[in-house]
Formats: sequence, C-alpha cells, structure tokens
Amino acid sequence: MKKWLNKLNKMKDKKYAEFQVKLMPTVDKKIILGVRTPALKELAKDMLNDKDEEIFLNELPHKYFDENQLHAFILSEMKNFDTCINRVNEFLSYIDNWATCDKLSPKCFKKNKEVLFKHISKWIKSKKPYVIRFAIRMIMCHFLDDDFDEKYLKMVSDISFKSIKKQQLSFGENHSRISKTKLGKSEQSKIEKISIDIDSNKYYVEMMRAWFFATALAKQYNATFPYIKNKILIAWTHNKTIQKACESYRVSVAHKNELKKYKI
Repeated sequence: MKKWLNKLNKMKDKKYAEFQVKLMPTVDKKIILGVRTPALKELAKDMLNDKDEEIFLNELPHKYFDENQLHAFILSEMKNFDTCINRVNEFLSYIDNWATCDKLSPKCFKKNKEVLFKHISKWIKSKKPYVIRFAIRMIMCHFLDDDFDEKYLKMVSDISFKSIKKQQLSFGENHSRISKTKLGKSEQSKIEKISIDIDSNKYYVEMMRAWFFATALAKQYNATFPYIKNKILIAWTHNKTIQKACESYRVSVAHKNELKKYKI
C-alpha cells in the first residue's frame, strides 16, 4: 500500500465516516475513510515539499473520498499559480461531490484574478456540475468586492440545464446547522427534505447559485436586488437565496424585510 494510504488508514475514524455519509448522499459510503479535516490539512502540508506529492497528484482518479480531499488541500496550498491552475484543471473533472469541490480553494488565485477569470469563463460553461459549482464559488470568493462588475451576476444567473427530472433529495449539504449532532434517528428529521426539478448533481449547482446570490446581496445589494425583484432565478433557487440572505449577519434588517416580500 502506498505511503499516503497507510497514513490515511491510521487516521481514519469510523464514527466520523458514518457522520460524513449522511452529509454526502451522492458518495458511496465504502470509499469514505473518515479522516478529519485538520489531519488532512496537516498531511497536505507535509506532502507539499515531498517527492510523494508529485506521485500522488499524478495518480488520478483516486479510490477514496479522503484522497480527493487531500488532493484539494495540497492544491489549495500551492504558491505557484501556473502550476496550481494546471493541476486544478487536471483535477476538476474527477470531483464528484460538493465537499471536495468546496475544499478546493487555492490561495494563489487571489493575486492572479485576471488569468483566473479566463479559466472561470471556461469552467462555468462545463457540462460537469461540480466544475460549474467550482466556477460559481470562485466568482463568489474573488469577484464580489472591490473589483465587482454586474456581469458576474449575469454569468451565474445565465447558467441553464437542458434536461431536468424531479427528485426528492436530502439536504445533506446543510452541514453548518448539523455538524455538531450525531444524526441519530431523531436528529435526522432536522435534515431538510426538498422537492426540486433538478437531478441530484444539479441540485448542488443550484445550491451554490443560491449561496452566490445571497453573498452578492450581502456585498452588492443594489446591483443584486433586481434579480430577486424581477424573479430571474428558478423558484427554488430564488427562495433559497432569500432564506440564506435572511440568515446572514451581513445583510441589514431593512434589506431582509424587503427580501421577504418577494418570496415565491
């Protein structure tokens, strides 16, 4: 067994793995070892300047969810933008869940926004849901502040899916509310059930789109509010955006009251 797999197996936590399974209904429970995030981050830093890093990054696809998390943390710590962006492009097509997608957050992107945006413009047109989700998140993280442009709102609102099907989904992504529970039978009732006219992967794109617009309302309210007032987004995403904005401490009470009037 490879060195890093030996280390991951030594750090695995069965109970934590069971907890993660409930948060990620799209991931096969057999590939989740249950290594906690701090341990993965520490291992990523250890591997960054090690010869094992290059070997590990070249071994795609990985077998375990925890390996993908480790991969995301290694890329997030890379300092050279050109190397990092090439590695990100290699890795993106292998991401198959919201957790790995959201852990991929390279620090070097912040100082290379012009080149980054060219890649975002390609990613957002992808047919792969988690590549799209990543693109939306990168706009949200890097382009809603001083260098904001209204075109970013349109880019995200214009994302569309040709084929849809109705499916009942567990709100497994809402980890912020339930991360401190053990999710026993009684606690599982706290996980929101939703009906949404998109399949299970596209749901995670819509969830990110709602998160993006809620963040945009917090940072650029006047430019973003027309998307709510004119009901540009699909009904579920529209309502989820309002919900998230109203839960945010960064949105004023006056703005929250205004947004509530437009719930569909």
